[in-house]
Amino acid sequence: MGDRVALVTGGSSGIGLATCEALGRAGYKVVMVCRDRIKAEVAQAIVERVANHPVDVRFCDLGDLEQVRALGRDVCADYDRLDVLVNNAGVWSDARVESADGLELTLAVNHLAPFVLTNALRELLEASAPARVVTVSSLMHRFGWMHFKDLNLKRRYNGVFAYAQSKLANILFTRELSRRLERTGVTANCLHPGLVDTNLGKDTSPLLTLAGMPVRWFLLSPAKGARTTVHLATAPELERATGLYFANSRLGRPSSAALRPEDARRLWDLSAEMTGVRS
Repeated sequence: MGDRVALVTGGSSGIGLATCEALGRAGYKVVMVCRDRIKAEVAQAIVERVANHPVDVRFCDLGDLEQVRALGRDVCADYDRLDVLVNNAGVWSDARVESADGLELTLAVNHLAPFVLTNALRELLEASAPARVVTVSSLMHRFGWMHFKDLNLKRRYNGVFAYAQSKLANILFTRELSRRLERTGVTANCLHPGLVDTNLGKDTSPLLTLAGMPVRWFLLSPAKGARTTVHLATAPELERATGLYFANSRLGRPSSAALRPEDARRLWDLSAEMTGVRS
């Protein structure tokens, strides 16, 4: 697999870094997308040590969709193949914050950035088929619903439910993407990584807040949290599996709200309208 390329967003820490390590160790050329330059330098050294080959670090603020578009253009210009795209980066905020594009930040980073980046890389992925798109969702999607008339939550904001909406959007996006990629040789799947102890708690804090559980000692390490992501990215038996939701490296069943094809299409069209992506 020495000539295979994998791009991972949010690669400088937590699950993203552990994913980059595992893919590098497996022989993939890793493109690590980071926002913080200091963290990126440390992460690059860690991955290169286990991979024994250079890691390509790309800097991008996923809250700025123009930077996301530029990232997609640059990767397409610099690479003639992309075997795996891992949409891993995510945020959670107690207070409502707007992105550089005037969008609610949680929705912008967790859903709209993967939507824009995946579409920007779609032709490259198809040219590299068989290829895979893996998107990190969360068990928190079960507490979410799509506020289609107010996706940016301008009228009423709650950090937990904003995060839950974005994680539900990840699954709906995956299912519609899978439908649109039918017969291209590119698969799209998503996952719940488990309750993971990350540096900023971005993967766990919403659920812990909702459940009122302040303890952390039972949480998974980032390396264990990355196992399902890596499984979806590399397992030979999943080469044709698509449109599915996994947890603990096994097929799972998401909430009923995540299984509505009409909602998946509606979200795709609204996302395209909000970002300027051709629907």
